[in-house]
Amino acid sequence: MIDFSLSEDLLEIQARARKFAQEEILPIAAEYDRKAEVPPGIADKAKAAGLMNVTIPKQYGGMGYGALESAIIAEELGAACSGISITILVNGLALTPIQLFGTEEQKRKFLCPATEGAKLASFCLTERDAGSDASSLKTTALPDGDDFVINGQKCFITSGSMAEVMTVFALTDPSRGPRGVSAIVVPADTPGIHVTKIEDKMGQRASDTVELTFEDVRVPQENLLGKPGRGFPIALQTLDFGRSGVAALSVGVARAALEYAIARAKERHQFGAPILANQGISFMLADMATKVEAARLLTWQAAWFADHGQKVTDKSAMAKCYASDTAMEVTTDAVQIFGGYGYMKDYPVEKLMRDAKLLQIYEGTNQIQRMVIARQLGK
Repeated sequence: MIDFSLSEDLLEIQARARKFAQEEILPIAAEYDRKAEVPPGIADKAKAAGLMNVTIPKQYGGMGYGALESAIIAEELGAACSGISITILVNGLALTPIQLFGTEEQKRKFLCPATEGAKLASFCLTERDAGSDASSLKTTALPDGDDFVINGQKCFITSGSMAEVMTVFALTDPSRGPRGVSAIVVPADTPGIHVTKIEDKMGQRASDTVELTFEDVRVPQENLLGKPGRGFPIALQTLDFGRSGVAALSVGVARAALEYAIARAKERHQFGAPILANQGISFMLADMATKVEAARLLTWQAAWFADHGQKVTDKSAMAKCYASDTAMEVTTDAVQIFGGYGYMKDYPVEKLMRDAKLLQIYEGTNQIQRMVIARQLGK
């Protein structure tokens, strides 16, 4: 039998995440959106609440949760502020390659310090000319003795100026093209790593997004994850696992916008009645609510598939694509329901709309997601 109810353990996780989101994130969301800063100490607070590094196994200091638990947490945090939340959640993306492909020694060396001190991590894949086409990387990590020497640039790196460990994708054999890309763990304090630009974003402003330059950055070859030339499959498998998290974050943003819109439609009176009584508004809300529910179910399905070891490429792409499109549509409709007030920073829905746009872009644009889905259909 299919059972859509949450177990007592999942309900406890959901309640804990919601309490943290409403008490620690929501009250400061607008302030740090204006400042375009990550709130100091937010990672430590998340760790104390058991909401940091949730998919890392317990033996390495994580919570040992699966994709479904992670998705439930991401929705609650996203409903408060996706910008602040991504600082907490991106560790999962950055550390997953180590968790999935690292040796036991690498896991002890890199995962344990990251989890013990709520240290931040970065996933360094994107480049200026290799965004959606991640196979066109130009950054190199050329062998030199027992080391790799890394040169190149990475852009749009979340927590890039704050991270203490990075998973970097670079060409260890440029002659092989995409098959020459490898994944390498790089401590962020390694000489030669420079923050060359801090991005000024439209939305999700309370997160750290930077451009990094690597100049003769020397790391031991023992930091290689998996085999040489396996970096691109490692990146794809990591993104497959992580996209349900972006989908869940999208559901949280959309849910918050829907809740604000319903409350506004009840309290706002025009022509002697609440605007909720207007069929044009009530039908908008009905469609918004339906899409939020559908997005959540797609997200939970993708997470369930990941937790049960099944191929999740198409499911995670569908969830990420549909949920982030829903977030954009629902937040836009919420602004419309608020009318002129919705366009003002005095009200929360304009921020939700700005935040939602990025969900359609990072971890693979939704056009790329549709390509992924279509290719899977062809198989």
